[in-house]
This record gives sequence, structure tokens and C-alpha cells, in this order.
Amino acid sequence: MPKQDPYAALRIREFNIFLIVRFALIFAWSMQFVVIEWQVYALTDNELSLGIIGACEFIPAFLMAPFAGHIVDQKEKRNLFAILIALFSLISFGLFWLTSQMVTETWTTSNIVLGIYCLVFFGGLLRAFFSPTVFSLVALLVPKAIYPNAATWSSSTWKGATVTGALIGGFLIGSIGVNTTLGIIFLLVMFGLVVVFLIKKKPILNKKIGESVKESLKSGLRFVFTDKVILGALTLDMISVLFGGAVAIFAVFATKVLNAGPEGFGILNASLSLGSILTMLATTHIPITKSTGKKLLVAVFGFGLSMIVFGASKLFWLSVVALFIAGVFDGISMVVRQTILQLKTPDDMRGRVGAVNSMFVGSSNELGALESGIAARIFGAPLAVVLGGTVTLLTVVVMSLRNKPLRELDLRKDVAEHYDNAKS
Repeated sequence: MPKQDPYAALRIREFNIFLIVRFALIFAWSMQFVVIEWQVYALTDNELSLGIIGACEFIPAFLMAPFAGHIVDQKEKRNLFAILIALFSLISFGLFWLTSQMVTETWTTSNIVLGIYCLVFFGGLLRAFFSPTVFSLVALLVPKAIYPNAATWSSSTWKGATVTGALIGGFLIGSIGVNTTLGIIFLLVMFGLVVVFLIKKKPILNKKIGESVKESLKSGLRFVFTDKVILGALTLDMISVLFGGAVAIFAVFATKVLNAGPEGFGILNASLSLGSILTMLATTHIPITKSTGKKLLVAVFGFGLSMIVFGASKLFWLSVVALFIAGVFDGISMVVRQTILQLKTPDDMRGRVGAVNSMFVGSSNELGALESGIAARIFGAPLAVVLGGTVTLLTVVVMSLRNKPLRELDLRKDVAEHYDNAKS
């Protein structure tokens, strides 16, 4: 096998097109989420309304995910992706239109808020389909030998778009207003819809077209829950975010623990994200296929340990450094997990495995925010984060002792086999 090319996936035209589309959509989605939260809170002046937004998106996304995976495995991926983008554009336009009614005062505040909730719920349904569709499409754009490199660039694009979208969304709210910002988001989505057709239609690799939903779901779930490597990787991610994450209560640390104010709040968020992005870009140059399982375990352990330091810290600079290091380990974990899923998932099950992955990740993000809030209320924010980090460390120890296939996982042989097959 030749020396690793850090730009291997970027040499493929259709993969570059995919990255452009993905960045535009995630950038728009992140901006939209920030604008929605800001506008709903401004209209209601009620913290509970923000929780309702999260519930409106999480509940349909979680419940629909298994069925979405079945549908994705049965359909052609490029066209399905285009349909999802078109439906997303309807949500963006709907939000733009709703907020324009505030200017004309033709709708009551309660009706506008209810309309936003309905559109967010529709977005949750779409979210259930987006993740397995993207996961499946990436595998059809690049040779299997460079899946690790493609996973790295795809994850980096997602993270970068998420961070910059949220930052610019907040800036645009103050400079040009909510309604105009939502108009820009709609244009970004339409741009993605046009560009996605530069990708050619892809073959359907599922050999069981027409399989019943019941049998399809059973086989997908059976595969995930009997494969110790995939189940272990998903479990590590879920536990580390569910208990070890603290993003939802950064505001508490900035105001009551570190006395850093709104500027400090922004720095705390930026330091975690910066660590993740820089590390994901660095992994394009550093092979992660050697001792893959150990790298994942070390990364999650390092993340948990860094969060313990953050929770115990009373010094702002130490907290920033701890979060940056946590972001570094989180970036490694994300890339390694995506690489494992891409290489270990059969082509005919990518939609269903991607759907289960979205269930694990989605539940850990939204429920993690809820857990952080409750734990901070009961124990106080610092102790809550320390306890969450400790749970993460214990999970890694148990996984290291009980999951031998994951601990000893090395993907060099898998990549070499795919490379040899491509040559032949």
C-alpha cells in the first residue's frame, strides 16, 4: 500500500462537490437554529420555549430514524439527497415567510411561535433521513481504500460549518435582522439544491429491494447490536457526550464560576470547537488505521479527563486550555468512529447503520443537554461536570476490559485489502 495521501479524497471531483453542498447545508442549518432560538425567546421571554424547540426536533428525528434507514437503503442516494434538500428549502422559506408577518403584524405572536414549532418538527423528520443518506452517499463517491481520508474531510467540513454557521448567524441577527438572515439561509439551501445535481446518480447496492420494513429493521438492528466493534464505538460516543459533555452549561461557568462574562462564554465555546477542527484536519496527515481501537479508547479517555480538569478549574486560562484539549480528543474520536463505521458497514446496510448512529448521536446531544442542566441544578455546575467526566473514564475502562474486538481493532488490513481490490 502506498504512502498516505492527505488529500486523496479531495482529488475526486464528485467528493468535492459533495463537500460544497454539505458545507452550505450545515452552515445554513446552524445559522437557522441560532436564529430560531433567538427569535422564539424574543417573542416568548420564556426559557421553556427553548426546550420545546429541542423537543420538536429531537422526538421526530429519534422515532423516525429506524424507518428512515430502511428507506435510504432502498432508494438511489443522489436523488434522495436532492429531495431532502428541496424539502429543507420549504422549511427555510416557511420560516422566512413567518417572520415577515411580524413586520406586517398580520399574525399574532402565539401563531407565529406555533408555526415555528411546526416547521422545526418537520425539520426533525428530515434530520432522520439526512444522516443515513449522507453516510451512504459518501461511500459511493470514493474508493474504499480512501474511506478514512474521506471520513476525515467530511467530519471536518461538518464541524467547520457548524461552528461558523452559528457564529455568523448570531452576527447577522444583530446587523441585518432575523427576517433577512432567514432569506439568506433560504438562498444557501437553494444553492445546495442546484449544485447537488452535478453529482451523478449512484447504483443501489441493496440486494433486498422490496424487503418488508419489519425484516429490514430487524436485520439492521441485529447487525449493529451484534457487532462489538460498531456497538462499542457508538456506545463510547454516546456516553462521552451524554455525561461528559458540558456545552449546555458553559454559560453557567462563564458567569458564576469563572466570572468571564459573555466574552468568556464565547471563548469557551470557541476553544472546544477550535481543538476539534484543528485535530480533524491534522488527521488527514496522520494515519489513524494503525491500532484504531486503542486510539479511540485513548481519545475518549482523554476527553473525559480534560472535562474533569475543566469542571474543577477556577482559573479562566486553565479552563480554556482544558476545553481545547478536550476538543482535540473529541476530534480524534469523531474521525476514528466515522472511519470504523465506513469500513465495517456492509454496502447494503449503510442507511440503517447510519440511522442507528444518528439515534445514538442525536440522543446523546439533546439528552446530554438535559442531563447537564439537571445535574448542574442538583450538584452545581462544577461537580456535575466532574462526575460526568468520571462516568466517561469508567466507561472507557469497562469497554477496554470487556470489548476485546474493539480494543484490538486495527484497520490497516481492511484498507490494504480495499486498495488491492481497487488495483485488480
